[in-house]
Amino acid sequence: MKRAIVWVFLAAAISTLDGCVVLGVGAAAGGAVVATDRRSVGIQLEDQRIESRVKKALSDNVPEGAMQLDVTSYNRKVLLAGEVKTAEQRALAEQVASKVENAREVVNELVVGDRATLGDRTDDTLLAGKVRAALLGAEGLPTGVVEATVNRSVVYLLGKVTPAEGEIAAKAASRVSGVRRVVKLFDLITDQEVQAIKKSQQESPNAAKP
Repeated sequence: MKRAIVWVFLAAAISTLDGCVVLGVGAAAGGAVVATDRRSVGIQLEDQRIESRVKKALSDNVPEGAMQLDVTSYNRKVLLAGEVKTAEQRALAEQVASKVENAREVVNELVVGDRATLGDRTDDTLLAGKVRAALLGAEGLPTGVVEATVNRSVVYLLGKVTPAEGEIAAKAASRVSGVRRVVKLFDLITDQEVQAIKKSQQESPNAAKP
């Protein structure tokens, strides 16, 4: 069963390769609302809008071809990962993203250097599929509460999780062959908050706390 799940995730990852662009949404952003996500439906949709706003703002303010990056927003926390040509452009990208409507925090993981090759990005996409499969099979980690994106073989984990869940996710990701580093960008919550979110979602699926 687990092998079948892995192949499903790898197939989904491969299907995204044709969509790689200079300014692109992070590999983890699928554009669909996830019922098991601890964000409210409204926040999930807003995260998608924030990603679009950030991409447009960067496109409007940064010279064409100056950067190749992925944009991921989770609970209004924006992750910038990829490559830029200069330190000034790295700072500019963060400044532009931080001014985007409803973005509460920007995590700047941009690297100053040469742009990744198509082969590198292909490897990242395949690795992301393996990491998500590992998270899905991790004991003690509820399905859908952690979002993973990969850039330059570095895994970025986002989600609303307890400290214990965060450690489980990080260990599962770090054991995947090819992963160079795991970066935890979680919003940590308590067990009591988890139960409150569950109760809210059961009573009204659209009214979970942001």
